[in-house]
Amino acid sequence: MGVSGRTAGMWVERWERQQQRYAVDREERFTVISDVVEHLCAGRDRPLLLDLGCGPGSLSARLARRLPGAEIVAVDTDPLLLELARAHHADAARYVNSVIGRDGWVEALAPDRAPDVAVSTTALHYLPVPVLLRTYRDLAALLRPGGALINGDHFPPEERSCSDLTALVGRRRVERAGGPAAEDWEAWWKAAAADPELAELFERREGSRPSFDARDGEGNRDLSVRHHTELLHRAGFRHVTPVWQVGDSVVLVALKD
Repeated sequence: MGVSGRTAGMWVERWERQQQRYAVDREERFTVISDVVEHLCAGRDRPLLLDLGCGPGSLSARLARRLPGAEIVAVDTDPLLLELARAHHADAARYVNSVIGRDGWVEALAPDRAPDVAVSTTALHYLPVPVLLRTYRDLAALLRPGGALINGDHFPPEERSCSDLTALVGRRRVERAGGPAAEDWEAWWKAAAADPELAELFERREGSRPSFDARDGEGNRDLSVRHHTELLHRAGFRHVTPVWQVGDSVVLVALKD
């Protein structure tokens, strides 16, 4: 059962508003990522981009507007968010349901050539560290020479006192922008669950929640930029640098030789 364009548009708009509560300067971060993608793809007629953990297509849609000649493959494991993306941002990307980091996830993307750039925002922190390293290795092998991984997420400093400071700066910035008044994550999901048009998708969602080996641990939300950089180097990315930061919200770029 598909979702109507009107319903999808309403829920995506509410998603955009509630995400501003959590992602510091979210629109600027999207713009910075798009700037880097545009620079790396300059002169390429039909660049291939991967959007990892695409959700309802927020970043894919912005990249499609910035690079209208690009081909975008967007992957997520949540059938509800993917359906919202397909209904509201149908022309932005080819949407794929796959669990990032699981065996076979790269093959599920079915790229017809080596991608130029992989992007992600606030998605890879769900992966346990061993799975994250494996995913970084998969991407290092998959991307074309000169390609890049661009990851926008929250990377707290290693020292607790510094971590408290960066979190404070980010939180205050969101408050000044009016973020706390917005619908939060839990309220969005609770309201969406009450929409009869989304009921079937919620049933599919409950049966498709990804899980990893418990021995690998939980996600990697506490990893610093230094730790991500070490993992990326181990995976085969030789050059890694942050290109933007506000509080602990960072855009990290890893370049492949």
